[in-house]
Amino acid sequence: MGNDGGSIPTRRELVKNAARIPNTTELKATQLEAQTHAWSYCPLSNRPLSAPIVSDCAGTLYNKDAILEHLLPRDDEPPATAVIKEKEDVLRGRVRGLRDIVEVKFAMLKEGKGEEKRICPITSKELGPMTKSVYLVPCGHAFSEAAIREVAADNCVECNEAYTSENIIPILPLAKEDIAKLAARMARLRESGLTHSLKKAPGSKKRKKHAETEPTSTDEKSTSTNDGSIPETISQKIKSRLVESTASPSRTATSTSIPSGIKNAATASLTAKVLDEQEERNKRRKLGLNDNLKSLFSNSGYSAQTQKGGDFMTRGFSLPKKS
Repeated sequence: MGNDGGSIPTRRELVKNAARIPNTTELKATQLEAQTHAWSYCPLSNRPLSAPIVSDCAGTLYNKDAILEHLLPRDDEPPATAVIKEKEDVLRGRVRGLRDIVEVKFAMLKEGKGEEKRICPITSKELGPMTKSVYLVPCGHAFSEAAIREVAADNCVECNEAYTSENIIPILPLAKEDIAKLAARMARLRESGLTHSLKKAPGSKKRKKHAETEPTSTDEKSTSTNDGSIPETISQKIKSRLVESTASPSRTATSTSIPSGIKNAATASLTAKVLDEQEERNKRRKLGLNDNLKSLFSNSGYSAQTQKGGDFMTRGFSLPKKS
């Protein structure tokens, strides 16, 4: 660029095309590329989408095992802060438990090369970035939006479970109207104490229990006699608690394999599988560290003839023999 006998190029020669706003065709191509990636890969784990596939209240698709790994307690070595922040940016507080997701059930069509594609069970159209697709809550069956609009029924075609027009969730919506409808739906559900899967939120159930127990406790206090005798209802409760406390060790011993609080058998088995994999990974890591440390030392005495082929860390030092 000068002082070498050549010429110095000007900006006009380097910049051939000026900056411009992309046209409609370019915007559609970029949008289609983003939709194809969202239909193919999980945004949490960056792995290909594979059954079981779940969705949140915004219509985003995830792998169920990725959601379980995010919701499980942290390991001995917690992940980096950047990874946690990246996952929180993806979820945006929409998934706090398994009640905030619904398993999306796609109808699959096998092709000749062993590949499968997702189709609508009514119209047999391929569900993907080129077709506007929806799924129903709470059953989770996926259809094309045109088929649901034409059928206009109150029950799912696949499982005959009832649903309302409010619970027709678009998959990966792009229109601002669809996004606003989903946000308004979630706000109404939270006000009524429900989650995305139409199950009761954890907090609302506890409040109702406390509200029911408070008047009963006051009634029991009022029914207690002056001589300090305990009513029969309280004694029965104490007996039932004693029976539960004696039977609790056998219950805990038999239910260690399945995590507590998960009623769905498939979800419980998948969670147990993930926990087992984490335990095996930790054991391998610890065993690997112990083997590496042991390889630095030798139990036999030091010998110049035998240690010629050793490295610089094993020469000159040895562990004493065990008597």
